[in-house]
Amino acid sequence: MQMLTGIDQSDYSKIENGKRYFTLEQLKRIAIVLETSMDYLAGLTDERKPYPRRKE
Repeated sequence: MQMLTGIDQSDYSKIENGKRYFTLEQLKRIAIVLETSMDYLAGLTDERKPYPRRKE
């Protein structure tokens, strides 16, 4: 997961140990890698499908 999201080992370890929280950008990358929405990751919805992405 660390390689796919770009979160370095030190930050990931702190997050796992509750010493740090994910940033919004990190959550966005995780949602993209897992092909789901940030709402699903946060437990705000039971719908796993991501929302349609905007073209940038």
